[in-house]
Parts: sequence; structure tokens; C-alpha cells
Amino acid sequence: MAKVNKNMLIGQLIKLDPNIVAILMRAGMHCVGCPSSQMESLEEAAMVHGLDADILVQQINDFLGE
Repeated sequence: MAKVNKNMLIGQLIKLDPNIVAILMRAGMHCVGCPSSQMESLEEAAMVHGLDADILVQQINDFLGE
């Protein structure tokens, strides 16, 4: 199972599993397709959107573990 962390770039997460986009979109990150977001860490993106990066990491890792 792949394990993600909040320091990974959005682009890395999407390459790891394109289905992660749905998790990010559900959380309110509607700009994941934006080229600049690809070079932003999950933690940075979460901060910009007022989200808890640790919760997102847990949700993504739970999804990848399924």
C-alpha cells in the first residue's frame, strides 16, 4: 500500500492514483486541475483552503488501503 504524507505535491498524489482527485474535490479543493496546484504540497493546499492536512492525509491513506 502506498502511504502519502502532507509534504507530497498534489501532482505526486494524482500520479500515485488519479482517484485521489475526488477526495480533494470533496474536501473543497476545486483547483486541483490548475497547473500551479501541481507543484503545491498537500499541506500548502490545505492551508490555502482552510483544511486540516492531517485529516486529508488520513482520508487518502484510508482510500489507498481499501
